[in-house]
Amino acid sequence: MPDDERREEGNGGGRLTELPIFSTRRMLQTGAVVLILLVGIYFLFPKLVGLGDAVGRLGEAEPIWIAVAVVFSIASYATYIALFKAVVGGEDLRLTWSETYQVNMAGVAATLLFSAGGAGGVALTYWALRKAGMRRREVARRMVAFISLHYAFYPLALIVCGLLLRTGVVNGENSVELTIVPAAIAGVMLVLGVLIALIPADVEGRLMPHVRGDHMRSFVEWASGVPETLGEGFRFALGLFAHPRRGGLAVLGAAGFWAASIGVLWASFHSLGIHVPLAVVVQGFFIGMVANLFPLAPAGVGAVDAGMIGAFVLFGLPEETVFPAILIFRLVSFWMPIPPGVVAFFQLRNTVRRWEEEGLPIDRGSGTIKSKVLAGER
Repeated sequence: MPDDERREEGNGGGRLTELPIFSTRRMLQTGAVVLILLVGIYFLFPKLVGLGDAVGRLGEAEPIWIAVAVVFSIASYATYIALFKAVVGGEDLRLTWSETYQVNMAGVAATLLFSAGGAGGVALTYWALRKAGMRRREVARRMVAFISLHYAFYPLALIVCGLLLRTGVVNGENSVELTIVPAAIAGVMLVLGVLIALIPADVEGRLMPHVRGDHMRSFVEWASGVPETLGEGFRFALGLFAHPRRGGLAVLGAAGFWAASIGVLWASFHSLGIHVPLAVVVQGFFIGMVANLFPLAPAGVGAVDAGMIGAFVLFGLPEETVFPAILIFRLVSFWMPIPPGVVAFFQLRNTVRRWEEEGLPIDRGSGTIKSKVLAGER
């Protein structure tokens, strides 16, 4: 395929501002909802239930522990970027570390400022990878691999900590609904992941001999791409472990992100003099993060806060200490990265213009994707 044709195919995706989720109206609506949720959770609700001024307790936090939380937060985003570099921006698409940083931190800002449920960050990442020269099918495959590796430690942590708490190996609330139930759900998630990895790469070829009619054949041809891409993405993620250099960075990035994020929460509790067993911190963190799936909360704001507060209250921690601790955690891990994310957003736009003028990152790759194009892969 000629370079100009490959460049046109890879550099699709249109302008970022044409995507509906990046409209000024959507940004203003999201900002208003976020403000209302934060005021309700941290200012109004504590007063209504007689917990006093949760925000006022921030002045009691120990600065040294706040500094520790900030270091953990920086580490969480550094490992997240490393995971993305290993899975998405590696040998086929040789994004530099600076470009990888811009894509990921701009995605952080987009997740908060432009959309609910993280769709803004996904849309921006898709747009950036398409502009970098990656084909649609390859973008989907790499994003599936990235997400599956990113969340692989989520169910594993729920299973391990749930069993440790339930059996009394570590101290903490060990009720069935906080230990065994989450562990069982996590086990189902792992089984589903294994089943997805078993989806064959030729779903269309296996179904076509049994399909009659042009309309049905067209539907199967279109629909088979979804399970094929999911299977390829999961197998690609598993295949990284066969390559120590890239696989090691991916595993380190995925595990490091969750460990550092939990470290922020652990330090937030300690900043207020609250000593919580580590297994309880881990279990409460992951149970609370389930609220991030709530579709109507912009970037999980409000839902995650309430989910984590509720989880630790169920673990027996007093409400008057949980509220300010979770507020510190969210300020450090979620709000602090927004300003550099906004800067990265504008840096990325300039980087994309440079790609269009000087050459796409795909041109720096090893040619693997180009060979797939020549082979006729969709």
